[in-house]
Amino acid sequence: MDTRQIIESLIQDSIEAKQKMLSEDQLNYIQAIANKIVEAYNKGKKLIVMGNGGSAADALHFAAEMVCRFEKNRNALPAIALSENISTITAIGNDFGYDQVFSRQIEAFAAKGDVVVAITTSGNSPNVVKALEAARKMGIFSIGFTGADGGKIKTMSDMCYCAPSKVTGRVQECHILAIHIICKLIEDKVFAY
Repeated sequence: MDTRQIIESLIQDSIEAKQKMLSEDQLNYIQAIANKIVEAYNKGKKLIVMGNGGSAADALHFAAEMVCRFEKNRNALPAIALSENISTITAIGNDFGYDQVFSRQIEAFAAKGDVVVAITTSGNSPNVVKALEAARKMGIFSIGFTGADGGKIKTMSDMCYCAPSKVTGRVQECHILAIHIICKLIEDKVFAY
């Protein structure tokens, strides 16, 4: 395959994954996730988001859209990305092990009524799994974002959005589209003016 064919093939794969997001199940999950976060915000609670690698970047992006704005100039909404404090991550990684970098922060920052969002394309990242265990122990509602089969977090999360692909790049593309849709729905519902 020449370079142009590779590019066209990747774009076509992305389009096909996003077309699958138009299924009734996909649409219902995205809407239900937005509704749950809106419910938390309407009660004065916060959003806590985590992930590794590209999913860490997606977590940072999601939190930034809530704190700053997505499309509307509006009041800030409380959101924390657990990958944003490198001192905390390296201290926990050094003292307790990398598998606890998120669970320790859940213990520190999460409270009843908050919503924890765990992003992992495989659904099996050990530190995300441990964080979901900590959230469950504390009675914190959790939402997973993962790939097609869901991995371990599918049954560990209270809700789990499984992007309709097994290819990491396509999963991440579907995640960021779903996150943008959720941001739009949150702004429209929390700031209905």
